[in-house]
Amino acid sequence: MTGDPAQFEAIGNRLGFTIVEDSPERLRLSWQGARFPAFLCVGMAVLLLFISVPILQALHVRGFVGPAGSLWYFPLMNLVLFGIAIFLVTQRRTIEFDSEKKSLELCRRSLYRKIRLTAGFDEIDKITLGIDQVSSGFSMGGSTAAESFPVPALRIHISGTDAALLDRGSLRRLDEAGKKIAARIGKPLEIAPELAGGDPALKP
Repeated sequence: MTGDPAQFEAIGNRLGFTIVEDSPERLRLSWQGARFPAFLCVGMAVLLLFISVPILQALHVRGFVGPAGSLWYFPLMNLVLFGIAIFLVTQRRTIEFDSEKKSLELCRRSLYRKIRLTAGFDEIDKITLGIDQVSSGFSMGGSTAAESFPVPALRIHISGTDAALLDRGSLRRLDEAGKKIAARIGKPLEIAPELAGGDPALKP
């Protein structure tokens, strides 16, 4: 095995991989980054352009000593928002099971780096469908610490290392994906007792 499973943890409560290829040779799942926040940043940046462009023109003509000198931060905010949007759009994760090579590859891409984890089928002990306690948010202004709530999580256990997170989401969808993966690599899918009964609160 090469790579660190800790690099594939996620802060968010859900990911939501989709199967993009399911053939006898390969099972491939993909997750595209947070699109809504990215489009929100782009929208805000476009609106700010109506303010930033005149400010830039004024700064070009009169410099920072003119009336627009104190508004220099609006163009800077534009750049920051566009940068955040590009970073969010380039976030991408893929999971690939190659039946011919008998190998697993997890890949995490962003604007500035690419992280991989690879392992052979013989190095995989099992797949588990359990529960992660995910924080609901951050405490603010001296308020009490954010509470956590249970979220179904699909993990793959590789010999000699920590389990790597594959996906979080609805119980029904993870159960289906877990069975596909388990059948592909010939390893058992272990379901936590609290999920085996089909807890209604974890199904949406």
